[in-house]
Amino acid sequence: MKALAMSLRPDDRVVLEATGNSLAIARILEPRCQEVLIAHARHVRAISHAKVKTDKIDARVLADLLAADLIPQVWVGDDKVRAMRRVVSRRRGLVKRRTQIKNEITAVLQRNLKPRPPVSDLFGKQGRIWLGDQELPIDEQLTVDAALRQLDFVGDELAQIDKLVAQDALQNPEVLRLMTIPGIDVTTAATMMAVIGDIHRFKTPQQLVGYLGLHPRIRQSGNGPAHHGRLSKEGSAAARHVLVEAAWVSAKSPGPLRAFAERTAARRGRNVATVAVARKLAVLCWHLLTKGEDYAFARPSLVRRKHRALELKAGAPRTKPGPNPNPIRKNPALEAHELAITEQAESAYRRLVKDWQPNRPGEGGAGATRERASSRPSWGTAAPQTMSS
Repeated sequence: MKALAMSLRPDDRVVLEATGNSLAIARILEPRCQEVLIAHARHVRAISHAKVKTDKIDARVLADLLAADLIPQVWVGDDKVRAMRRVVSRRRGLVKRRTQIKNEITAVLQRNLKPRPPVSDLFGKQGRIWLGDQELPIDEQLTVDAALRQLDFVGDELAQIDKLVAQDALQNPEVLRLMTIPGIDVTTAATMMAVIGDIHRFKTPQQLVGYLGLHPRIRQSGNGPAHHGRLSKEGSAAARHVLVEAAWVSAKSPGPLRAFAERTAARRGRNVATVAVARKLAVLCWHLLTKGEDYAFARPSLVRRKHRALELKAGAPRTKPGPNPNPIRKNPALEAHELAITEQAESAYRRLVKDWQPNRPGEGGAGATRERASSRPSWGTAAPQTMSS
């Protein structure tokens, strides 16, 4: 690679197909040429759909696309963004491995017709005591013992990564800003920032939604109607996963997001509504990051608890023993006041949607008001309007 770099001229342009080591190769070539581009492998359809595919032909196709400025380029962030992406990716892998280990133990219990555990957490202190009292064949017992040892090891690794993520999040105002949204914790916020990188490369929130793969596929030709399909699922699967998990929590928290989720669930079902809330969260993240503002309907008491949990993960000293060493004392009057404000915002959103949507004749709302232009047409007929002479 160094010999190749020395042979390049200052006005040369180089294009590479995205692979596991393409970024390292680009770093070697960049000082010796004008530009190094990394092509998006899935978007270079001339290569992926070719009937004759060899390295020589692929290189010629990439060169032709580069000459025509048609390379679908992969965005490469700075060192900090790439490091965060590696940490988030490793954490996601450990969580998947932990789930696999728990499923192995559950499968052993099912194979041996063991009853349902009397505790909520099978892998907690009381659950392990119950698990140790079960009589199992020697081979199954060895499987359970090995799985528990692996579970402890993975748990320790996760604790170290969570500490690293928390320490970085405390120094990142964008992560703290996203955590003001109900349902978004430090894991979701850090994953979003690792995937997004620089928010200013997305000119509109729709571009961010498309980048995350939360928009539906569309097929339309000629004068025919557009057919909307399932989600495209382009981009990072980790970002979609954390957004959907956050959407389940946001749909239960008082505020406009809960009203939106209930309105969508009444028409399309709970699962579709959850994905719609996830898309709404992506749009909300774009607005908060581009405007540099916190969530308008955040509850300060809950945000303080999130920050304190973040400090504890980062290694802050505990002020009292126990499983919940949170030094923030609850103020019932203040929390009730915050909840009332949030519920008022939810009611205002419901009324806004009711007045905005078209209404049938005889129903209330702005759409049925005479002498007033509706924001959307009524059922089959436009709302009557007056014209000044």
